Amino acid sequence: MIPTTFLRAHRFGALTPGPKLIVTGAVHGNETAGTRAIARVLAEIESGAIEILRGTLTLVPVCNPLAYAKGRREGDRNLNRRLQPCAVPVDHEDRIANLLCPWLAEHDVLLDLHSFRSPGRPFVMRGPADNAGSLEPFAHAADEAGLAAHLGPSRIVDGWMAVYAAGVERRRELALTPGTVSEDAAYGVGTTEYMRSVGGWGLTLECGQHDDPAAPDVAYAAIRQAIALLGLAELPLAPPARPFECLTLAEVVDRHHDDDAFARPWSSFDPLAEGELLARRADGRELRAARAGYIVFPDVGARPGHEWFYLAHPSARPI
Repeated sequence: MIPTTFLRAHRFGALTPGPKLIVTGAVHGNETAGTRAIARVLAEIESGAIEILRGTLTLVPVCNPLAYAKGRREGDRNLNRRLQPCAVPVDHEDRIANLLCPWLAEHDVLLDLHSFRSPGRPFVMRGPADNAGSLEPFAHAADEAGLAAHLGPSRIVDGWMAVYAAGVERRRELALTPGTVSEDAAYGVGTTEYMRSVGGWGLTLECGQHDDPAAPDVAYAAIRQAIALLGLAELPLAPPARPFECLTLAEVVDRHHDDDAFARPWSSFDPLAEGELLARRADGRELRAARAGYIVFPDVGARPGHEWFYLAHPSARPI
């Protein structure tokens, strides 16, 4: 049983300066592909099969030990929402954030390893284009694109913070959950968003379905690719996974009532035709796709006033 009273990190600092990479697993406790992949890479480092020659590599196999020990997504709440240091921690995830956020800030690059519930292909979540805006100012889009191209999956998704912030505004207008964290734009800040806010950059890799036996292999290959691309060790670098399918999240739709229901069982990235029926509200109102695209992150268990599903379209940002 993994201890739940501390976080364990494995850090390897080369004598030659170079980039500082942190790799995280089990931010959600039931997403263990990254944990298993990190254990495999750790064993290779300790055996000498991988020699860290430049920079720093930090491996955090389990970021949420309470959730991991219970085999569920959350301990007290979702660690990958409203991730920020907290002067007065009130729950397990606040206490984790007070350790994890400084660790992230000490590094240049983050690779955060996740998995998902329904069947589907692995994909990469990247950040925004370079910008000087107030929501998520950023200057490392080219770095993220370069790493995204080499992680393995060919599906690349962006747009998270912008669409989440728009969803918060709509939620406030409807006043379904007044005063709750779901009406706070900071609730959209997870590991990579926090990393960007402190000057670094990073990617989320969704390695496949939770129980897919291939998911740990996807995570393992991605860690090695990141190490190789950043020059931390002399490992072979596989070529980019072309052709790429670049998508952007365009809209989040919240559940308003427990009796809101999907038109059929959906999986992430199911394609949608223009006008296709997506769901029905409790009052019988139909929700249809305004244009062709994809449904993403459909959550049949969403609570009223919270994210129910996202809509995605082809992105204008190529890799």
